[in-house]
Amino acid sequence: MTLQHIILLAVVQGITEFLPISSSGHLILAPALTGSPDQGLLVDVAVHVGTLAAVLMYFWRDVFAMLSGFVRLFTGRINAGARLAIHIVLATIPVVAVGFYLKVSGIEEQLRSVEIIAWTTLGFGILLWIADKVGMTINRLEHMRWGGALFIGLAQVLALIPGTSRSGITMTAARFMGYERSDAAQFSMLMSIPVILGAGLLAGIDLQQAGNIALNEDILLAAGLSFLTALIAIAVLMNWLKRSSFTPFAIYRVLLGGGLLVWIYLYNGAPLPFIG
Repeated sequence: MTLQHIILLAVVQGITEFLPISSSGHLILAPALTGSPDQGLLVDVAVHVGTLAAVLMYFWRDVFAMLSGFVRLFTGRINAGARLAIHIVLATIPVVAVGFYLKVSGIEEQLRSVEIIAWTTLGFGILLWIADKVGMTINRLEHMRWGGALFIGLAQVLALIPGTSRSGITMTAARFMGYERSDAAQFSMLMSIPVILGAGLLAGIDLQQAGNIALNEDILLAAGLSFLTALIAIAVLMNWLKRSSFTPFAIYRVLLGGGLLVWIYLYNGAPLPFIG
């Protein structure tokens, strides 16, 4: 991999992981559009580690509250941090169960198609816009109940289809339930912590079994760049949602999905040399 390719992938992952536009879809599109080789599992793990570090740093107060609240559960006391931790666990169970099945069955690899990404990017982009327009802004995180957390967790299962966007579909579900935009984004990003951690752990095990887990400067660069860009993306998104809507992200998804369909059906998905 060239230095330019590594920088591109790290920046793409960092920007798209927490924005409702699908990081997995963009990582698959990068080699497909440029004609460059697939980045491989080790680079994928590195950029995900970077984004995990970013969300842990940005929401460190919530993470600390959840950890301390979880410890308090053993004493029979439940506070706001403990409730949030329980909700995150409940919301994570469905995607872990379905994700494990897809990985074992081999269906996961069959979904890594540019055509699938095009349709999911377009369709779920429209759904995000609808949810944002019809959803009321009457609920905060402290209003969440177990059923609501589980509903958002079930929606997260759809993100196993590339192009859907984990953050996008969870924010869509939260908006349909009437959660304020910034609270929907906050819960979605906190949900990403166990998901990214679990996916990274499984990928790390695969790498270790394959004997291909050696770190080098390229891998460290990828992790560092994804961390910095993800931290900036989180801060920008949270500030944006306090005063505006998801409309720009929905428009981007519609344009990207429509453009990909044109590229697939009119140009047969040929690599674009001016991008590479």
